Amino acid sequence: MASPRLLSLRRILLAAAAFSVCLPSSVSAIRKDIGLDAPIMCRRTVQGRHLISDDNGYVCSALSIDPWSRCCPRTGERFSCQGCNLDLQCCNSYEYCVSCCLDPSRTKEGDVQKLRVAKPVTAGTYTDIFDFCMGRCRHSSASVVHENAYASDFHHCFMMQQNSSRSTELNCGSRDCNSRLAGINVLLGRQGESCTSVCGAKGQSCVPSKLSELNKCEILQKYMRCKSGCFPSLGPDQPAEVVDEAPTNLNPGACLYMQMDERLTCDGSHQHTRRLCPCA
Repeated sequence: MASPRLLSLRRILLAAAAFSVCLPSSVSAIRKDIGLDAPIMCRRTVQGRHLISDDNGYVCSALSIDPWSRCCPRTGERFSCQGCNLDLQCCNSYEYCVSCCLDPSRTKEGDVQKLRVAKPVTAGTYTDIFDFCMGRCRHSSASVVHENAYASDFHHCFMMQQNSSRSTELNCGSRDCNSRLAGINVLLGRQGESCTSVCGAKGQSCVPSKLSELNKCEILQKYMRCKSGCFPSLGPDQPAEVVDEAPTNLNPGACLYMQMDERLTCDGSHQHTRRLCPCA
């Protein structure tokens, strides 16, 4: 016969087994598929002290940014071009330049993906339109090369890199191109020189009427390296190339052509560029 102690132990085990049957199956502490939307997070510009532009195309004050989403309130105008000259595709503020540039009717994603970043150190394609607009509005040669020689208040430009100026395109190998530059000695100046000085050093004179013939990317790329690209700009020293030794924010190695042929001059110069000059 079993001892009283053994019988007592058996009763305890049977009672425990019966109690466990009454308990519900184990419940996971993690709930899944509860239907919460993923949080919306915005990318935004960081250049301005007072204004911010987010990747939705809204501009707002830095104090009104949502602390959780980092988005601007959606109460203002989306893709606003406030303070922009749409003919030049340039704006007088960086944030509104980015906002205006983000408008799908002005900047096509397919076109952006074909462009290459102009900086040789980071050569590659833009990841998206916001990446392009932030970089283009900030590093536009029209906005940063001539800090003290702006021909316009619209310093931040988002236009695509072009292969020629607004002048009639010429194939430089064509007879037409050669005839237009007949008798012209095309000279590359030294850093900071005007075309008046460049031509004068050779006993010649700068020919103002021929500056427009040199004011094209295909001509600049024939005589200069233009390793950081070729861009429209506004400055009395153009057509020209930014020297490699220029500060990095001035886009070293970029070639610049003047957006307005009527403002081309032989006397202009800039401390960080080398001019391409028509001499005779």
